[in-house]
This record gives sequence, C-alpha cells and structure tokens, in this order.
Amino acid sequence: MTDPTSNPTTDPKDFIAGMDSNARKSPTRVVFVTRRTSAQVKVADEDQVQTYPEVLFRALVAIEVLTIALVGVALLFNAPLEGIANPLVTPNPAKAPWYFLGLQEMLHYFPPVVAGVLAPGLVVMALIVIPYFNINIEAEGLFLKDRKRRLLIFYLVAAGLSLFLLVIPEQPMYVALVPTLIVAGFMALAAQNSPQSPSAFRRYLAAKPLSFWIMTWFLFELTVLTAVGTFFRGPGWSWVLPWRS
Repeated sequence: MTDPTSNPTTDPKDFIAGMDSNARKSPTRVVFVTRRTSAQVKVADEDQVQTYPEVLFRALVAIEVLTIALVGVALLFNAPLEGIANPLVTPNPAKAPWYFLGLQEMLHYFPPVVAGVLAPGLVVMALIVIPYFNINIEAEGLFLKDRKRRLLIFYLVAAGLSLFLLVIPEQPMYVALVPTLIVAGFMALAAQNSPQSPSAFRRYLAAKPLSFWIMTWFLFELTVLTAVGTFFRGPGWSWVLPWRS
C-alpha cells in the first residue's frame, strides 16, 4: 500500500494497491469490501486460513477424534503390562520407554556422549535456530533453481552422511543408512523431474522444498530406529526376529 500524500497529483481519497512479499517492509494488509461484496470469499484452494475460528475448530475436531480413537483402543485391547518389578532381577534387555528407544538404539553404535548428549542437543538447537534464518523463505521445489549447484551439494551431503554412518560408529549403522538412502533416492528422482511432469507423483516430488526433505528424513530415521529397538532387539541387545520367541 502506498501513501497517497507522497504524490501531490493524487487525490487523498485514492489508494494505490501494490504487491510485496517482504512481511517486514510491508506489514500492513488492507482489504476493500464494497457494498455488494461478501467479506468472506470461499475458494476451493485455501493457502491461508484464519487462526480463529477455522484453525482452532479443525484442531478441536482432531483432538476429539484422537480422544475417541484412544478410548476405543483402551476398551478393546489390554495394556501390555508385565509382572511386578523385582529389584533383584534385571530384565534382559532393559529397554527404555518406546519414545526413547531411538536414542537407545543409537547408544548401541555411538558413545554415550554422542548418542545421549550431542545428537539430541543438536536437534533441539536446530529447532530453535532454523526459524530465525529467513522468515520469507518460499516453499518452492529444491532443484527448480540453480539445479547444478544444488545437485552437487546434495550428492556431497548424501555421500558424506552415508560414509559417516558406515565408518564412524563402532559397527556399520545400517538401520540408519537404509532410510537415508531411500530419502536420497526420492530426492534424486525429484531432481530429474519438474512441476510439469506427466506423473502426479513426480510433480509432487519436484515441488517439495528443502524443509520437507529434512523433516521427512528426520521422521523416517526416528521411526525406523524406534521400530528396530522395539521389535528387533533381544537379550544383550542382539538382533532377533519379532516372530521368533
């Protein structure tokens, strides 16, 4: 929005609308509503919705659905409780709660300082620092701009991370290497396509930004490590198959 007083030939009642993507430079948004125009415009594709009541209502519905589902599961299935704890008998293996089994799985490969302090600390630090890098990041495909340079960086990072998982741990960490290679494969597939590809799935991959790939890799790794620690670890933290006693 421009100031009409800056131009002497402009009527003070006139307003000149403009477009700007910098939220800090132009924080004010003005909407003109005429007599015959509804203030609420309904569209099929909602890029942005109001926090209240739209987002709050959706969150309440999701919470209610989740509560009903959890109550149903609690009524139909018994909790997998074991016997009364005996301080004289240590279970083998002694497993942490399921939400810590990913870290316990990492302790099998890395020293305690790395798996228990450095890795969680770096994750928490990244969650705090990353939002301050740039508030006007556009959610565009990772390889749509400066493709050659970004491909080179991607291949170097993927190769370095793979070597790190193979060489640095006390034994090759295949449980973390496999998800990394799978995500890297999808990223390489996204690099070979564009938003104009005939396949909907290829268009979907090509349009995903860097933040999507980082979060996907992180959640994939966390899920695999937790599943391995829950179902595939037996006495002495040895590898066992869950369907064999």
